Amino acid sequence: MTQIEWLAAALVLINVALVALRSVWNYPFALAAVSLYAVVFYDARLYSDMVLQGFFFALNLYGWASWLRARQDSGIPVGWMDATSRQGWAAATIVAWIVWSFAMDRYTDAVAPWIDGAIAMFSITAQWLLARRRVESWYLWIVVDLIAIPLFASRGLYATSAVYVVLLGLSIDGLIQWRRAAATGRVAI
Repeated sequence: MTQIEWLAAALVLINVALVALRSVWNYPFALAAVSLYAVVFYDARLYSDMVLQGFFFALNLYGWASWLRARQDSGIPVGWMDATSRQGWAAATIVAWIVWSFAMDRYTDAVAPWIDGAIAMFSITAQWLLARRRVESWYLWIVVDLIAIPLFASRGLYATSAVYVVLLGLSIDGLIQWRRAAATGRVAI
């Protein structure tokens, strides 16, 4: 465990806590965290997670702009996807996972290409849906957390594994808060 990993872990926790509260200020913390985690995952030979940090960086820039445009005086509105959109996103995510993981398995020395690929592709979808302010993003984050905890621990990334345990709790809390906000139409800053 390096100081970079610890700093990245702390920034992620701050980021996700602010996301659960629907605060647009989560984005500066996210950008710093993903930049640091790219280095951590490269060193651990978790290449899908390393590349994922680049996607996160771009999606966080998009999300920041999207949330700023959507912000109301009382906060950030959230909502649900329709059934057709949900099925389309699920199918696209599964196909992306299979294609990506096959390529990582075949062309790299990645240590866990299929599990790491699942984390990467599910995270991309979750981050995109989060940027679009969709409640379903939290379900995906919960799945990602449950997969990531043992993978990162198996690679000796104990601080990151512990962060994902905390992220699991924050994701459950985010889901509860966003479901409530979507149901009532109330928003919070």
